Amino acid sequence: MQNYLRKATESLGSLKNKVKQGFRVLAPGHTAWKGAALGVALLAALSWIALAYAAFASAGLLSFILAIIGGFVLAIIVGGLLTLIHSLHRKLPLYYFWALSGAILLLALTYMTTSLIYGTIAIILLIVLSGSLIGGGAASLFRGRSQKSISQKRLAITAVAVGMLFLGGSLLWSSLVGAPTPPINAANLSADNVAVIDLPDPSLPGSYQVKTLTYGSGTDLRRPEYGEEAIIKTDPVDGSMMIEGWSALRTSYWGFGPDELPLNGRAWYPEGEGPFPLILIVHGNHLMEDFSDPGYAYLGKLLASRGFITVSVDQNFLNFSMSANITFLNALKKENDLRAWLLLEHLRLWQKWSKTAGHTFSNKVDFDSIGLVGHSRGGEAVAIATAFSKLSSHPDNAQLRLNYDFDIHAIAAIAPVDGQYMPGDMRLPLDNISYLVLHGSHDMDVVSFQGMRQYSRINFTDQVPHFKTALYVYGANHGQFNSRWGNRDLFGPALALFNLAAIMPAEDQEKIAAVTLSAFFEAVLHEKNDYKMLFRDPRTAGNWLPDTVYISQYLDSDTVMLCNYAEDIDPRTTTIPGGVIEGKNLSLWREGDVPLKWGTLENRALYIGWNSDSDSSPAVYSIYLPQSEVRLNSGSTLVFSMAENEQAKAGNLSKDHIRELPAELIDFTIELTDSDGNSASLPLSHFSLLQPRLESRLAKAGFMQSLPRAEAVFQNFEFQLADFTEQNQRLNPEKLQTISFVFNLTPSGSVIINDIGLRLTS
Repeated sequence: MQNYLRKATESLGSLKNKVKQGFRVLAPGHTAWKGAALGVALLAALSWIALAYAAFASAGLLSFILAIIGGFVLAIIVGGLLTLIHSLHRKLPLYYFWALSGAILLLALTYMTTSLIYGTIAIILLIVLSGSLIGGGAASLFRGRSQKSISQKRLAITAVAVGMLFLGGSLLWSSLVGAPTPPINAANLSADNVAVIDLPDPSLPGSYQVKTLTYGSGTDLRRPEYGEEAIIKTDPVDGSMMIEGWSALRTSYWGFGPDELPLNGRAWYPEGEGPFPLILIVHGNHLMEDFSDPGYAYLGKLLASRGFITVSVDQNFLNFSMSANITFLNALKKENDLRAWLLLEHLRLWQKWSKTAGHTFSNKVDFDSIGLVGHSRGGEAVAIATAFSKLSSHPDNAQLRLNYDFDIHAIAAIAPVDGQYMPGDMRLPLDNISYLVLHGSHDMDVVSFQGMRQYSRINFTDQVPHFKTALYVYGANHGQFNSRWGNRDLFGPALALFNLAAIMPAEDQEKIAAVTLSAFFEAVLHEKNDYKMLFRDPRTAGNWLPDTVYISQYLDSDTVMLCNYAEDIDPRTTTIPGGVIEGKNLSLWREGDVPLKWGTLENRALYIGWNSDSDSSPAVYSIYLPQSEVRLNSGSTLVFSMAENEQAKAGNLSKDHIRELPAELIDFTIELTDSDGNSASLPLSHFSLLQPRLESRLAKAGFMQSLPRAEAVFQNFEFQLADFTEQNQRLNPEKLQTISFVFNLTPSGSVIINDIGLRLTS
């Protein structure tokens, strides 16, 4: 027995020694580690050079070279500091750890994108692993080759091959990503009876010949059209009280500081007597060296041909710059109030010109018809400018006097931000203005429909006709509304993470902007009211718009609001005083805020859920109107907005009703009852089926995207009361008592409803 145990012990010892020897053979030596350090450092350096070229080269060769050197120095310093920490443990060779630490910093700066944070982590790990394997394997293979055993050589070759496979495979995988399958278009399934607007396509040129000129400081170092080529010279303005973080590098690039900001503009104007409405267009944040204002020429020419003086305002000097901001260390802070103030200074300039005898624009401007268009940060700036126009002083600094009082009638926001500037630390309220907001489902910069917040904060309190509308476009991105920005909402190697194949063609996106913006200003400033139908129901545009899914929301000042769910926290009360709400057989009934991909809508809405079977009574949500409060007739219209509630999938319904939402589209019945007990009903699909949520996969791989792929986007629904009386002629709209949503068509589902109202005129 003892002899057996001794032999077994010797065998185990021998096996242990063989395993150790095998590990020594397979384990990378110092040469491999040095090669790995070189490999990971080289790949990180190449990535940083690519970013530096995309972000700094446009500012000049010196800026490009300094950016490369600055990144390398920063990586060396940070890597060195981390190496000191690591030296306490010495679990990895110091030179490898140093290279690794610096590489991770450079790669994080190169690939960082908030919406695809998991993709950022994945690409950093991939590059580090690939660089380590390729560098380590190559170094082991070619240095001291004659001294390497067959096993070591095979291991080195395998390491290089696997590293190359990771890099090459990722490139191949990236190139194979294609356009997604188009989503179902619910509205088009019930469009047989939709009448097309009987007006010309608003994106076609009008009857006016178009002239153009530029105006500016006359001394611009970077833009000859605003320098020696400017037709009209303008005086600078002092905006220093509204900006922080303006660097000496920014002054050096432009040749002026915040106390001498130029008023530069590119104008297109109709040839004729006038006066003409005036529209200012302002871009948003972009690389300041890649000038943004020429990107709206297609809109300027179109609008001028249709009788609008149109100006693309230059504010590139307020934009982001990797050079002037010293990468991210010295950025401008909350400058959107300055962007807005500069717009008002431009309006003041045009007012002066219009009143000056003999000037090119003498008596040419109709200052009772002013419109503003803003893109991205400019989309928020136009709303701020509208509010500032009616203030006596700046809300955050009363020493800065405003006193403009321009009659701004219409503002349009393209993919706007919201809350970049908050006057008095509150969200910006707006009253009595017509408002259009456009947003794309594949926006890779402003990833949520933030413009819907401003839409919700617009109220109509006077007797002047106004309307507000929101249009969500499947396949549109952030940049292609500007012909200079293109389909790349970001810059540098990080774009490789995004699925650009899912974005619609640039010409289609420009066509959408041309149709909607032209129709909007024709409706508001030229009072061609039939164009409003485009926003109430995009199907009425016929073939004006490219083929994709559009979700529109619309509300006008002729609408009496029954329920917007903001009046109190009681789910049984209506917004209109005296009304009562009842519900039965509902699996979900509550009021609350609406989540977006990023943040929330910051506006309350109604959540309704139902789960019925053939043997049970249907779920019903009923609104009982107060007596003698609303004067209706057969020409009146029931309106509301609604979105699919995807939260039902996450278990917001009671435990007995947790389920997957049905594959079929949601439909239900709308029933009206008068005080005499007469009733009539129509299905939701009489106007349109409810559009399911539009999913947008921004990343080339699903796991990369950290934000939800879809969000609630409200869809406009309208029902003429005359259509109900056709179903039952005894129904008297003047005695309307109850509006009921009867969930008896789709067996189960959940929706979010808002802005239930009655439009008094058709």
